[in-house]
Amino acid sequence: MNTILSLSLFPTLGIIIPMGSGWGLWLVLVVPTIILGLWAQHKVKSTYGKYSQVASRGRITGAEAASAVMRKAGITDVEIVEIGGQLTDHYDPLHKRLALSSANYRGTSLAALGVSAHEAGHAIQHKVGYKALQLRMSLIPITTAASQILPIVLIASFFLPFLAANLIGLKIAVACYLVLTIFQLITLPVEFDASARARKELVGIGIIDQDEAVGVVRTLNAAGWTYVAAFISSLANLIYLFLISRDR
Repeated sequence: MNTILSLSLFPTLGIIIPMGSGWGLWLVLVVPTIILGLWAQHKVKSTYGKYSQVASRGRITGAEAASAVMRKAGITDVEIVEIGGQLTDHYDPLHKRLALSSANYRGTSLAALGVSAHEAGHAIQHKVGYKALQLRMSLIPITTAASQILPIVLIASFFLPFLAANLIGLKIAVACYLVLTIFQLITLPVEFDASARARKELVGIGIIDQDEAVGVVRTLNAAGWTYVAAFISSLANLIYLFLISRDR
């Protein structure tokens, strides 16, 4: 996996099945995060859907907005490309490529401008050497490995119950969730900073008027909840598995 920065780099890796007598702990720790995650996904889809119907007055496309934001920051070597899917937008620092979904690449809505400028914000972070971004990029190899190992452990524990009680399996799961939780924690300032840069530059350059910023802010804030939900979910699963492992 390459070092892509997107709206959902590492999604929550499924739902942990309660183990043994850990039902009460699971209900308290894990279930609320499942609800929060579902709410966050609904929030971002509904908010994006709403503001994707609100055209900006300047009629500038997302691709043009991203280009203008990067150009102002002195970035001229990042390619902007159109890709399929919805909210598949991302910045790839390895290949210096900013990929925008068709709706945002060609769209002139407040949502399209917000998402496009957000990804341009990642390109600016890369150029200026934003420390949190550098740290997140350095953790991607180990995080990718953890995200690949964890589902295997969880599936094995589901189909082979005796493995769920195995302390080694639990320790592996705890280690994986520790890596994912740290990664998700570091993701928060990276994403929030990119959104802050997007809001500032869109208004500063004159791509949107001040009163139009409300739609951009709401779209990006809704997306921000998915990162918060992912972190809380990873943390809750980590705590749950750690406490269960202590009882073995």
